Amino acid sequence: MASYKRRDFLLFISAGMGAVALKGCQPSEPGNVLSSSSTTEISSFSPSFKPVKGPMPLPTYETITVADHQAISGKYSQYEVIDDLVLPEGFTYDVIATWGEAVGDSRCGYNNDYLSFIQTDKNQGFLTVNFEYVSAKPWLETYEEVIGRSLPMAVVKQAFEAAQSQSIDAFSLPAQDPLRQAILEISKEGLIDMGMGVISLGRDSEGKWVRTYSSVDRRITGISGWTDGRYLKATGPAVGVFRQGGRGYNDRLGDKIIGTFANCAGGTTPWGTVLSAEENFQSYVTESVHPDGTSFSPSDTPFSTTRGLGNVLGLAGNKYGWIVEVNPADPEDYGTKHTWLGRYRHEAVGVRVKAGKPLAFYSGCDRRSGHLYKFVSSDPVVDPSDRQNSRLLTSGMLYAAKFYPDGSGKWIPMAPNTAVNPDPASVHIGGALALPLRPEGGSFVATTDEEVETFKKQYKTLGDLYSGDPPTKQGAILIDAHLAASAAGATCCARPEDTMIAPDGSLYIAFTSGGGDPGGEGPDGRIFQGPGGVIPHEPGWIVRLIENHGDPEALRFRWEMWAAGGEISEGGLGFSNPDNLEFDSQGNLWMVTDISTGSQNKPVPPGRVNQAGDPLASRDLIGLYGNNSLWCLPTSEPDAGQAYLFAIGPMECELCGPFFSPDQQTLFLAVQHPGEYNGKRRNMASQVREFAMTGLDGQEFIQTRGVPIGSNWPGKNPTDPPKPSIVAIRRQNLGAIV
Repeated sequence: MASYKRRDFLLFISAGMGAVALKGCQPSEPGNVLSSSSTTEISSFSPSFKPVKGPMPLPTYETITVADHQAISGKYSQYEVIDDLVLPEGFTYDVIATWGEAVGDSRCGYNNDYLSFIQTDKNQGFLTVNFEYVSAKPWLETYEEVIGRSLPMAVVKQAFEAAQSQSIDAFSLPAQDPLRQAILEISKEGLIDMGMGVISLGRDSEGKWVRTYSSVDRRITGISGWTDGRYLKATGPAVGVFRQGGRGYNDRLGDKIIGTFANCAGGTTPWGTVLSAEENFQSYVTESVHPDGTSFSPSDTPFSTTRGLGNVLGLAGNKYGWIVEVNPADPEDYGTKHTWLGRYRHEAVGVRVKAGKPLAFYSGCDRRSGHLYKFVSSDPVVDPSDRQNSRLLTSGMLYAAKFYPDGSGKWIPMAPNTAVNPDPASVHIGGALALPLRPEGGSFVATTDEEVETFKKQYKTLGDLYSGDPPTKQGAILIDAHLAASAAGATCCARPEDTMIAPDGSLYIAFTSGGGDPGGEGPDGRIFQGPGGVIPHEPGWIVRLIENHGDPEALRFRWEMWAAGGEISEGGLGFSNPDNLEFDSQGNLWMVTDISTGSQNKPVPPGRVNQAGDPLASRDLIGLYGNNSLWCLPTSEPDAGQAYLFAIGPMECELCGPFFSPDQQTLFLAVQHPGEYNGKRRNMASQVREFAMTGLDGQEFIQTRGVPIGSNWPGKNPTDPPKPSIVAIRRQNLGAIV
């Protein structure tokens, strides 16, 4: 583990970086850790907490060596998974808000994700929350119990059975059709449970954060504007497409937008606004667009229980997949979508602000072939805290990243005059690359290098792939950003999720999963390799990126694989699938994991072979890592990139959106979809499963693991429904966490 990490770090330094001056959005910054003096050994990192014990042996939990195999296997031969948020000794958590509770004139949504706390006084502030999606099994199973009314699911199930299909195009049904009305009710309720929320908080005499229910509290849902006039606004070149219409579907609303949904991660600006990232919008509306940027019909994404929820409402798909900016302090602000930031499956936003320089915003597209993007504003920042800085998001240029195996990279402008130069299909894990389909619109998947070469000969610039006058053509490129970036030769990445600016101005990126599907899209295998060059590497990485000369508008950069997920014996750090990132006041990086629900605690048989005797694929070993978790990683040498386990989540959940209060006494955390796979835990049900674990030396031993089936969190009583909730973690003595 250490040799892999240290080797890559030294190679990165030797690549000619030298000392650079880096400036981030913080008022004062430490020296550049990649300068020539950064290799000097300093005192070791000592965590301010005793790490919790996870299912996997970790040298950061206790002092163990390669030779301690017998001791390790004895200590870890049995392990019990707990349906609770497990924290270090001396810490506790308070539940702040839970699905179904009142927020303004609506309710707390489902699957809370990104959190942003903006303090307005010493003991009060606004907590802005993203609500990403509804998990089919627990949402449908407990909706009536939590919300207090039923959904007309029987009507829909009967229609599914009659049609011998699990999807229905409700958009094409007559307005008064009873089936359409039932689907409309289900779709509206699902979309209400997505979007954003603003919750006012105060700290009581015991040091706990509690809700204060101010007039600012409000929800921005997936149907805001549908009947209440609370439309979202938009800026940038895509607005011209919305207003003019064209070849495809037109919702006849012009630049007015109904709602926001699929709100995953996000970012907080130095001027006090919150940026929310619309991620998997393609689950609810049609993603494909025509060459002029207009949408395919809503009929192309039919209703299917908790999918296709925009179908019956006739939502135009090109209005979703954006970054939404909201001022939590303004009760009349229901969000603005800035189209210069691009339309794709946004996971997060890293905000880089430096007085005298343009704004730089970083975001990733969370798909197995997604790209890393940077927006640079046309005008410079004068005062980083000026609320007028939002106007800088209305003009600039979007770029997509090209990574090279030698640790260098460049930014490719998403402009009409940019050359078409896609990478060969064969370099991608999975062996395929999606490209714009012309003249029909939408996309096709190239599975041979010959197909890609034919495409390159047919189209010379991105402008050849899109239609309209120059502003409209630019808008169409931004609307179709993922395919445009692939056509321009941007690197297909390993599910880029969070992007976080460090105090020194460098960018940390969580690449969650390095897998690909045979014959399908996947990351570039020349770049995304695990320790020892292994591909695919399912556990993922954290990558560090430095702009040339520390300049936010630089067109060249350097990058390194800063920390690898995976087993200790294989060169990893003991975690899998890194996702949301956050820095504390000491510069330590905090990271939550995003192990898919179906993979959590999935048994790994002895010998790690399947029934046919073949070695298990990388993705089939993810069950080793147990539940999703929260980690602390120091960024200063000599311990940079070591991983300390701070928290383990309840059953079948994902931990999201860690955010520190300014005094570092509180860590706000979202616990998303407990019980997503098995629903409510009944009669304290559990299973005993076996896992072929390894010690630090790589020797196998069998762990017997007790695994609860479903969840009762946060109530924890045997009959309680699982509910997504927001918690505030604190020390019991109310001291600083770090």
